[in-house]
Amino acid sequence: MTMNAFASSNSPLTREAMEPFWLPMTPNRQFKSKPRIFVGAEGMHYITDDDRRILDGMAGLWCVNAGHAQRRIVEAIQAQAAKLDFVSSFQMSHPAAFELARRITEIAPAGLDHVFFTNSGSESVDTALKIARGYHRVRGDASRIRFISRAKAYHGMGWGGLSVSGIVRHRRDFGPLLPEVDHLPHTHDPEHAAFSRGQPQWGAHLADELSKLLQVHDPSTIAAVIVEPVTGSGGVLPPPVGYLERLRQICDQHGILLIFDEVITGFGRLGAAFGANAFGVTPDLITCAKGMTNAAVPMGGVIVSGKVYDALMQGSDNAIELFHGYTYSAHPLACAAGLAALDVYQDLGLFERARRLAPVWENHAHGLRELPHVVDIRNIGLLAAIDLKPREGAPGARGSECANRCYEDGILIRGSGDTLLISPPLIITEEQIGDIFAAIRRALTAIG
Repeated sequence: MTMNAFASSNSPLTREAMEPFWLPMTPNRQFKSKPRIFVGAEGMHYITDDDRRILDGMAGLWCVNAGHAQRRIVEAIQAQAAKLDFVSSFQMSHPAAFELARRITEIAPAGLDHVFFTNSGSESVDTALKIARGYHRVRGDASRIRFISRAKAYHGMGWGGLSVSGIVRHRRDFGPLLPEVDHLPHTHDPEHAAFSRGQPQWGAHLADELSKLLQVHDPSTIAAVIVEPVTGSGGVLPPPVGYLERLRQICDQHGILLIFDEVITGFGRLGAAFGANAFGVTPDLITCAKGMTNAAVPMGGVIVSGKVYDALMQGSDNAIELFHGYTYSAHPLACAAGLAALDVYQDLGLFERARRLAPVWENHAHGLRELPHVVDIRNIGLLAAIDLKPREGAPGARGSECANRCYEDGILIRGSGDTLLISPPLIITEEQIGDIFAAIRRALTAIG
């Protein structure tokens, strides 16, 4: 398929035509005065309504890990829609759901051998939190209701996920949230670990902040600790060497479940199936979504240890063990997309490719260190973040301008405040890696 096949034959959208759509996480009035409209995508590129090719440096939104319009995934969705468009998973199902669950557990760490399907990362987090409480309750530990997360954490937009998230602006307008939540400090300290390459050597001791919280709250009241192996939207914060291992040790010591939110790090982003595989630390539950279907159909899941699953398989055989689920859990089209995505990841060797390209990615990212306004750079796998010095009196303006200049230069990256976030499809070439960071270099050199 040629790029010209994606050209829009329609007239540009008018302000009136755009008005009914309330865009999420978007300044709607500003956007509708100068919209950014995509009409097609293929491989590493988006196609705009004015026929520009934009190199996707964000994999959509951390999710299109195999690149856009992968033919095998497209055809799998089409075939499934013609065969079985929908069946509920409430006391019925379809073969692809069981096959996808089996294949996901095959690539997850040993012992994580059950999958509960959801439709998004936000639903996955809320599901994991409910499973954690349910697990303790059926074991007679009903007092274990508290959750511990981290500052700068992003765990979605559901009520539970928002409660455990640690990004102030996301939480500010919607309280009160769940009260039984505490937060650990995040792991980034530029004084000790600026310009880190991969996992910082400094900071493992920050896991002991969990022990300090347990001096405030009786450990018997803690249901779970939930962390992203690598903090994503909060600024790409890789875990210090030994940090995740220490969290696991403390949780085991006190009977607390450990949840890894791998909505971003799952399915190859760190050069392995999951961050848990990459770091060699096995949690009790993993939340996932995004790359699970290469974002072609919304889907998420919670991968659950046998210990947790078996504890909930109690009572009579005809009793529902977990009163929880969604109309679209294990949707046939999503399962078809998920199975095809796993085939593509395997056949193209994309997890291995990400691991192989990581040093190239790292060198390009840190090659920007001496540019104007750069105060820190972090990377791991095919993830990177560049912190810029805020413009006096206008925090966030410099990051936004840099991201916009890159877009005008044909490169899509994300500006989050004064942090630039980059997370490309895993099919990226070395030349395209160079193109992304060259555009950032031009933008940083140009802005004041």
